[in-house]
Amino acid sequence: MKIHRIKTGLVRIKENQISKTKGPAPQMLKVLLGKKWADWVPIYAWVIEHPEGIIVVDTGETSKTGQQGYLPEWHPYYAFAVQFKVHPQDEIGPQLLKLGIDPTKDVRKVIMTHMHTDHAGGLSHFPNSEILIEKNEYKVGSGISGKLAGYLPHRWPKWLKPNLITLPNEPYYGFNQSLAVTEDRKVMIVATPGHVANHISVVVEIEGIYYFLAGDTSYTQENLLNLIPDGIGTEQSINTLKRVLSFSKSNPTIYLPSHDPEIPERMENKEIVGNYVETIAS
Repeated sequence: MKIHRIKTGLVRIKENQISKTKGPAPQMLKVLLGKKWADWVPIYAWVIEHPEGIIVVDTGETSKTGQQGYLPEWHPYYAFAVQFKVHPQDEIGPQLLKLGIDPTKDVRKVIMTHMHTDHAGGLSHFPNSEILIEKNEYKVGSGISGKLAGYLPHRWPKWLKPNLITLPNEPYYGFNQSLAVTEDRKVMIVATPGHVANHISVVVEIEGIYYFLAGDTSYTQENLLNLIPDGIGTEQSINTLKRVLSFSKSNPTIYLPSHDPEIPERMENKEIVGNYVETIAS
């Protein structure tokens, strides 16, 4: 087995979104009115080469975000709180072809951690794959209510007929809900609510190391270690971060959220989360 990271361009958001701040004002209002932009960070998608077939986790962003009218300018979040830099060659399809993987023929499954545009923007490259989306997340992101919540359902492919999944109440270490993607249980989906209510993550075990493909469970490993939820997440965030940390204490885990700029170094050096947990505890 092997994991590839695919950097599908850059995104920039407000600092108030990366880390939740104290105060009575609504969190989204803090984000919209915040004056301080965070640094540009990568938008990662993931490719798992498994004996049962190639699995993609999230699809990254599309270069169409740079075209006038693609993003809803009427929506305050897109008007004031997020910016993208994505070129056509950054999209996941062309990058897979460079790896010798044809996205229209070779990808068996695509698993979506959630349906925000920087994760779902590349769906159009996978017309013949089985697309796995959490059932309630798909429902929340669809239609007019989805648009108001910041999703872009009108930009999803017309052909999209996903396999809508509900995670059974089957424990996987400290996670109460899980679903095996492969027969050998080396690729598992776990429930990680927080960034959105129905967020999921994917855990891949390779030679005794667990690669935690975390989506937006947190934006950085530092926020995980310090139990700092993101600025627009739900009340479930803290409990999810605690579960991930507990899992990492029991299993050698490399934590890979979608926007952490330190991921290349972490993967190259196989940096284990538990080592940092022990340092903080001491």
